[in-house]
Amino acid sequence: MTTAIDLDKLDLAALLCSRVCHDVISPVGAIVNGLEVLEDEDDASMKQFALDLIAKSARQASARLQFARLAFGAAGSAGAQIDTGDAETVARGFIVDDRTSLEWQVPRALLPKNRVKLLLNLLLVAGATIPRGGRIAVSATGEGEAGGFRLTTVGSHSRIPPHLPQLIAGEPPEGGAIDAHAIQPHYTGLLAREVGLAISFALEGEGVTILAAPA
Repeated sequence: MTTAIDLDKLDLAALLCSRVCHDVISPVGAIVNGLEVLEDEDDASMKQFALDLIAKSARQASARLQFARLAFGAAGSAGAQIDTGDAETVARGFIVDDRTSLEWQVPRALLPKNRVKLLLNLLLVAGATIPRGGRIAVSATGEGEAGGFRLTTVGSHSRIPPHLPQLIAGEPPEGGAIDAHAIQPHYTGLLAREVGLAISFALEGEGVTILAAPA
């Protein structure tokens, strides 16, 4: 018999906070470094470099916080809905860079917040399958609340990370410990079960297909 992950609410909240902090600390640290260069340097080129670093890192920190607000935050009261257009905007800000592109084919609509939170978390899961970057394509299957999502990734060295499917299924990793890295796929599984979807993975050629379909 498979053992299920059993986290109390405080541990779940603490680990999700750790995950968000992990995403934000790097650009915030870069902003601090840039400010230190501005204070200590007289060279004009170094000052310009510092200003460029600060501007880029501030945009990155803002994008990561906006994504986290929708993907992990309350996003309104119980029963609230989220515009998938807003989800696309924060997803592009968080995911798209010089290594990774995003093809968004989800029709614009108001969907229950947990369904949109699931979609954003599935994008993080998809990103984990292409560690060296590549392309993520996401589309809706079915219509509205009765449908699901399909995500396909293509990239060099694509793979299904160890323990990812079992974490999403609510099963503990080897050793049984859930840390800030494992909490995100576990949370994805919680959201999927909350909205009545089951998640499956398939390794296909140089990419991975992730399907969230009605259970």
